[in-house]
Amino acid sequence: MCGIVGAVAQRNVVPILLEGLRRLEYRGYDSAGLVIVNDGLQRVRSVGRVASLTADCAAQQVHGHLGIAHTRWATHGAPSEANAHPHVSGSLAVVHNGIIENHEALRSRLKTAGFAFTSETDTEVIAHLIELYYRQSKDLLAATRAAVAELEGAYAIGVVSEASPNRLICARRGSPLLIGLGIEENFIASDVSALLPVTQRVMYLEEGDVADIGLLSVQVYDAAGKPADRSVHISELSADMAELGTYRHFMQKEIHEQPRALTDTLLIAVAQDHIQPEWFGFDAAEVLGKVNAVTFLACGTSYHAAKVATYWLEEIAGIPARAEIASEYRYRTSVPNPDALIVTISQSGETADTLAALNHAKSLGQNKTLTICNVPESALTRASRLKFLTRAGPEIGVASTKAFTTQLAGLFLLTLVLAKLRGKLTPLQETAHLTALRGLPNKVQQALALEPLVEAWSQRFANKHHALFLGRGVHYPIALEGALKLKEISYIHAEAYPAGELKHGPLALVDEDMPVITIAPNDQLIEKLKSNLQEVRARGGELYVFADGDVHIEESAFVHVIKLPGGHNGALSPILHTIPLQLLSYHAALQKGTDVDKPRNLAKSVTVE
Repeated sequence: MCGIVGAVAQRNVVPILLEGLRRLEYRGYDSAGLVIVNDGLQRVRSVGRVASLTADCAAQQVHGHLGIAHTRWATHGAPSEANAHPHVSGSLAVVHNGIIENHEALRSRLKTAGFAFTSETDTEVIAHLIELYYRQSKDLLAATRAAVAELEGAYAIGVVSEASPNRLICARRGSPLLIGLGIEENFIASDVSALLPVTQRVMYLEEGDVADIGLLSVQVYDAAGKPADRSVHISELSADMAELGTYRHFMQKEIHEQPRALTDTLLIAVAQDHIQPEWFGFDAAEVLGKVNAVTFLACGTSYHAAKVATYWLEEIAGIPARAEIASEYRYRTSVPNPDALIVTISQSGETADTLAALNHAKSLGQNKTLTICNVPESALTRASRLKFLTRAGPEIGVASTKAFTTQLAGLFLLTLVLAKLRGKLTPLQETAHLTALRGLPNKVQQALALEPLVEAWSQRFANKHHALFLGRGVHYPIALEGALKLKEISYIHAEAYPAGELKHGPLALVDEDMPVITIAPNDQLIEKLKSNLQEVRARGGELYVFADGDVHIEESAFVHVIKLPGGHNGALSPILHTIPLQLLSYHAALQKGTDVDKPRNLAKSVTVE
């Protein structure tokens, strides 16, 4: 969602702040701004891209040694300069990620106290509230601590004051925030990628932390107000990992990075001859050996990965499994099972709905928890007993690609571990699965070679407004993911159905203007799927079929077939069939002329409910 960058240094911090914001552009935003402390507060805000803010800062010759900056994704109030951060009250300025749930009551109280509001945002409440307490204490740290104690909801904030030109205060609860450590300079950011050009030494703040940051010192206080030690981590990411390179878009780059991402994710497993529970934590054998069911909590693309895993777990491991949409799970009455494994899945590890769902599950006594995530030290990984890192590297494009396939790889490893612990795998099957995983990156590379054929198909989508995706069995969630990708970046309305459901309603939509994209693996359902395709053709629908190499489907003017190399890929087939669907959505978006990496109204990391 929104992005925060802050810096206190002995050099001009404006270039650092602007570069940090540029590196956070992938998160999605509609306006940007910064405040620099330099004989007062210099504030620059603009609607639109960081490039516009950069030009305005250059025109106004903004410079200074202390500042905070922000990219906003609108929640309260439309995108406008007045609603853009930072927000100022008196001599101080604030940037904020998250949502303040009691902002209306606080706004009313602050108006009574004489504060005038110039925006529609909940964030302005924070600025005025800190200013109220600052007038009493004359200390920025004390005022911030008093103010955040009254906030309900989620926040990550950065605060500066013209009275303290070498002091940066920050706090977090429910939204991610970290501190970057330099030499006689320090930084804050909502994502480590923003700070990679200046430091790889980072300190992750815990829930309720407030930090007082200077040129030479960082002091963190916990939720109880006591000094706290937070460990320093060296980021494995490098500054150039988040650069576009020779690719046209980050989404295209990340699609093509999947063989490497899968190799890195699977390295710990395929280097061994036997399945090891310890892939998920040192005490994983003890935890996983006692579970009798699996419940997945996830959102969006991660939910689709969870849906695939339910098929794998029940078929291979023989264990009941279900996938829950995290934003729904904690608001319905469910029957807790203390022996169920609760698995949360998230690219960022900061997804607000998934975090809340995990905490709800734990409050019900379900403490066997595992997170599959792409970000070390994220909130989800810290909140879970077990974890598995997908090692996809930074994913900049809003539409997830390599994060999805590496999540599937991690979930397949979990399936194998649970199957082995439950005595469901023979030694021969264990060897066969590990061999298949070793060959997966190469098969993905072969699937990527289909790009020119998929690109040719995409030209037919330039004037389309609707599309239907079909899959059966374990490939139905892949159809869901294909539909999501297409609608996310091309704005073509797309739906996905199990192919057998066609006659129960969706056939009413089928005509010559409704392309029907179908996943056709050579599995036990292929003949039934062919019958479903005949139903589409009988209604004048045009078919686009991604089939295994040994599937025979006759092509015609209205039946188009692209075959994946080789025959059926067994349990790993969903991962291979994901690749051409990603390519189709990418090239269809190019035909539509949309902003592929930054689709309208969407954000990369959804850190608010």
